[in-house]
Amino acid sequence: MLHIYAALAEKERGMIADRTRAALAAANTIAAEAFAANVLPIIHQTQAAWAATPRAVVAALNARGIRTARGGAWWDSTVRNVLARG
Repeated sequence: MLHIYAALAEKERGMIADRTRAALAAANTIAAEAFAANVLPIIHQTQAAWAATPRAVVAALNARGIRTARGGAWWDSTVRNVLARG
């Protein structure tokens, strides 16, 4: 009987871990979408003004002191990822 309880507890622990991972992934996605929605107009404005390439957008964003979602500097790939979300 004790073996059955242990097996059920292990199964429940796995299900809780799965739900936690899914919830964290959803929260990260929501946060990324919100950040992209805030910074995308700035990127489009910069592109329309003079920055035709992602590298030029990177230079403009870093010069203006705008930080990425994690608080770092912008890179070409970061700009491309935000544009892919928009």
